[in-house]
Amino acid sequence: MKTDMKLKQDVEEELDWTPDVDATHIGVEVRDGVVTLSGHPASYAEKLAAEVAAQRVSGVKAVVVEMDVRLPNAEVRDDEEIAHAAQSVLRWTVGLRADAVKLQVE
Repeated sequence: MKTDMKLKQDVEEELDWTPDVDATHIGVEVRDGVVTLSGHPASYAEKLAAEVAAQRVSGVKAVVVEMDVRLPNAEVRDDEEIAHAAQSVLRWTVGLRADAVKLQVE
């Protein structure tokens, strides 16, 4: 069984080696085999990639996620812009009926 210190080191190394994660924005704490990830990834995809990377490490019992996505200012969109973009994607999706998906943006 790995010590918490060794587990923390292994998780940090896995985050460093994961191409979709900027590990400098992710903090790692470990207690009794439970890994807590904290910080501010730049995208939801990066947040998910960090979670998956931590779960890949042998000895991790559970992963607690305390990360908040902070988009770069140039990429911040309001709800109306997001809804319009989603509607555009749905309109251009071949074989999808116009009423097949209902959008809700929060």
